[in-house]
Amino acid sequence: MAMNESIISRLSLGPVQYHWTREQLLDFYTSISDTQVDIVYLGETVCSKRRMLKLDDWLGIARELSEAGKEVILSTLALIEAESEILSMKRICENGQFRVEANDMASVHMLEKIGAPFVGGPTLNLYNQKSIEVLAKSGMYRWVMPVELSRKTFMDIRNELPGGLETEVFAYGRLPLAFSARCFTARAHDLPKDDCQLRCIDDPDGLLMKTREDEEFLVLNGIQTQSAHTFNLIAAEPPGQAKIDVLRISPQSRDNLDIIHHFDAWRNGCAADTDVARMMEEMMPTGVCNGYWLGEPGMNRGSVEVPLPG
Repeated sequence: MAMNESIISRLSLGPVQYHWTREQLLDFYTSISDTQVDIVYLGETVCSKRRMLKLDDWLGIARELSEAGKEVILSTLALIEAESEILSMKRICENGQFRVEANDMASVHMLEKIGAPFVGGPTLNLYNQKSIEVLAKSGMYRWVMPVELSRKTFMDIRNELPGGLETEVFAYGRLPLAFSARCFTARAHDLPKDDCQLRCIDDPDGLLMKTREDEEFLVLNGIQTQSAHTFNLIAAEPPGQAKIDVLRISPQSRDNLDIIHHFDAWRNGCAADTDVARMMEEMMPTGVCNGYWLGEPGMNRGSVEVPLPG
């Protein structure tokens, strides 16, 4: 395929990263059935204390979305710290109905052991072709690129990947930057982690942190740290040029259906990327960033220059 040819990517909806109520989650996934999303990731990836939905609930949602024509993937925790979390991960891997996104190496080993194909999640930290090839031999059929890698790195890796291996890129949402054993939300409320009172439920898009100069800097989401600004690939990339198999949209507390609609129009070339990006800024909790994709500091904002064919 020539480098100036385009590809129409599939759209995926990543797992909800925040702590929402049971009603919010159920209503949200009911609304997703009729959208243009092709793939839906389900499950808790941040904190095992967030138990508004149990595995049986997730499986029920998965079956409904599957009947609506969606490819459904169950996601595992990014940071496993207790035996109970290992047992929960094991149940997800052995669910027998849906494929799994492995977000740590324990789940990779479990899925390899039972011979189940899997998606390599963004927290596996797959930064080069060799590590990707190792996991592909273990059953990984799609890898999700870490959010801090650039467009150039993506292109270099993609051109050397084994045949048939799919690549998924984080395309919209606050960037998940780091995980820690410490709960930052609890600390912000002067609470111990073991008695956090699930205060993260008060912040459906995370707890915004500002610098002393009153600039948005980071977002606290339990044990996860996110970017304050929202990454939007539409603001940085002409549709189809990078030939990405799957574009991942990370849910936020509002405007998800409009965001999905804009991405669908953009990937099909039905809307100008600059116009769509401008409209979408009004849907973001704060501003936009795309520096990592451009090989710059993540907080930066810019656009990639793609040479015209010929």
